[in-house]
Amino acid sequence: MLARHWWTVALRGVIAVLFGLVALAAPGAALLSLALLFGAYLLADGVIELVVTWRAAKAGVRWGPLLWEAVLSIIMGLIALAMPAVAVWAFVILLAAWALITGVLELVAAFRLHASHGRWWLALGGIVSLVWGLLLAAAPMIGAVVVAWWLGFYAIFFGITLLVAAWRLRERHIGLPRSPGAPA
Repeated sequence: MLARHWWTVALRGVIAVLFGLVALAAPGAALLSLALLFGAYLLADGVIELVVTWRAAKAGVRWGPLLWEAVLSIIMGLIALAMPAVAVWAFVILLAAWALITGVLELVAAFRLHASHGRWWLALGGIVSLVWGLLLAAAPMIGAVVVAWWLGFYAIFFGITLLVAAWRLRERHIGLPRSPGAPA
């Protein structure tokens, strides 16, 4: 199922890489701006993941972890947008919680995916999310510039893993027989 909709995984990867580049280019920007930008990223990621969930449900594929990931991203995005002036500590804890939960959900999704569909790339993204979340939870009062750098590097790496997984899914999709009447 994911192979047919590889482009949604690629879109998530592109958004993550772009977000990471912006975070690295302007590390001195106020954490308020970073919180708003990250909230927008989470909302976009959650909406795209809802599309993936809907298509998985329509195809009769297990969709539970995908829905949880979409809901988590949307809720965390709304929190970041509604309360952008919260302390640095609260923002770092928000990032840590999102990364830890997303990491677990990515691992669950990865190990339900066939190895030829890019399972290990998705698993690597989940592991990176878990490590990122643990680092943030261990040092919540780090400076805003360091948070911006960490977040930027994390988002770029996570985005690259999604892009590689999407490429593998695209390759798999090309080899899949198309359903009668399916668009090319």
